[in-house]
Amino acid sequence: MLWACLRLPDFSLQLRLRGAESSGSVVVTTAGNRPQVLSCNSQARSHGIRPGMAASAAIALAPDLVEHVRNPAAEEPALRSIAAWAGQFTSVVCLVPPDAVLLEIAGSLRLFGGLRLLLLQIDAGLIELGYTAALAVAPTPTGACLLARAGTGVRITDPAQLPAALAPLPLVLLDQPEETVRTLSVIGVHTIGECLALPRDGLARRFGQQLLDELDRALGRLPDAREPYLHPARYASKLALPAPVQEAEPLLFVAKRLLLELAGFLRMKQKGVTRLKLTLHHEDRKPTVVMLGFAVPCRDADRMVRLLRERLANVELPDRVEAIAIDSEETRPLGSRNLSLFPEDRLPEEQRWLIIDHLRARLGADAVHGIISHPDHRPEQAWRACEPGTGREGYCSSVRRPLWLLEAPRRLHSSAGEPLLDGPLTLEAGPERIEGGWWDEGDVTRDYFIATDAAGRRFWIYRERGEAAWFLQGVFA
Repeated sequence: MLWACLRLPDFSLQLRLRGAESSGSVVVTTAGNRPQVLSCNSQARSHGIRPGMAASAAIALAPDLVEHVRNPAAEEPALRSIAAWAGQFTSVVCLVPPDAVLLEIAGSLRLFGGLRLLLLQIDAGLIELGYTAALAVAPTPTGACLLARAGTGVRITDPAQLPAALAPLPLVLLDQPEETVRTLSVIGVHTIGECLALPRDGLARRFGQQLLDELDRALGRLPDAREPYLHPARYASKLALPAPVQEAEPLLFVAKRLLLELAGFLRMKQKGVTRLKLTLHHEDRKPTVVMLGFAVPCRDADRMVRLLRERLANVELPDRVEAIAIDSEETRPLGSRNLSLFPEDRLPEEQRWLIIDHLRARLGADAVHGIISHPDHRPEQAWRACEPGTGREGYCSSVRRPLWLLEAPRRLHSSAGEPLLDGPLTLEAGPERIEGGWWDEGDVTRDYFIATDAAGRRFWIYRERGEAAWFLQGVFA
């Protein structure tokens, strides 16, 4: 087995910073009356601010400092979202709270072109999500976690190399009580290698078996069972903005990072989303809900962002937005597509439907629809609106009908009882009598003709039975 550990240093700070393209001096502090700095970004460090400093002292160094209180309740779902996104790279993902995720990648190496290319894809994907991670690889999950906590970026594939790689790591990286690490430090034991050099029996009597068991799991001497992360049935995530905004572009920047998470989740599920719910949370107003619909299942984050830009252009926000939540309300299996041996002029189905999705995003879902035939001889009643892509089903008449029907019949001039339309019309075929509609109070009795003008254009005209007036109802292609 081969494990990759993705550790996110200063995870609470990264959660705050990923919601904005740029920010000033930002710190995350503890709660309480005398908060202390837990982590700070590079701008804050340039002012001399360091972790462990009192928040009041940090504000004195940087008056424009933005202070956020750590919110552990938001970190757990964010870590789960990362695990769901990472499922596209392997079927075995494990959570290592509070700030790491484990991936068993031995079975994925051939699929992604080897270890180097796989790690490059993972690292690039995390950067797109707005995270910076320390990646380490080892044959054991505990070994990978220790190497990732050290931030060395070491990649060990041979179990025989593990002792030498772990030996220089400080004992503080172990999941052991602070008292144990402090006592070992007093007697001059500071690293894992120095600890392993001590007599095992005496080490166990003094500090308990748990210390030896963790070291043995790291070296592969004991089994290191991990509980796999169970991926949810649907994606749902929420991201708080560092500062409230009301412009579309900052909202799109934040939404894209959530949509990239969604895309990774969908790749893991081998599905595409057909209905997506975006909720914009305000401070003093009800949330604004934006719905996105897709004609065919989609998992392309860029396409989702383009459609969201169209929708947000038509949404009037009642107040500034403080947080964004995304929920995949409806997903469907994404069918595979057979590639042709020869070049094809036709676009893939997903791209052919892109124009439909854009129109519906801009004009509204009710403004763009398909057409399906309906068993009624009256032309104006012989069709129904339907969802795009379902118009092939329905009643099909063998009688010739024009492609274009006027919204309302247009009365024509006539001369000696003959119809005129920019000149005389010649009746080419007909009459076709259409009589019906008594059941819905739309009774008609018409005689239809196909007529042509001097230029050869063909029209569909009619007159009521027993009446002299002519009407134009359709134009043939």
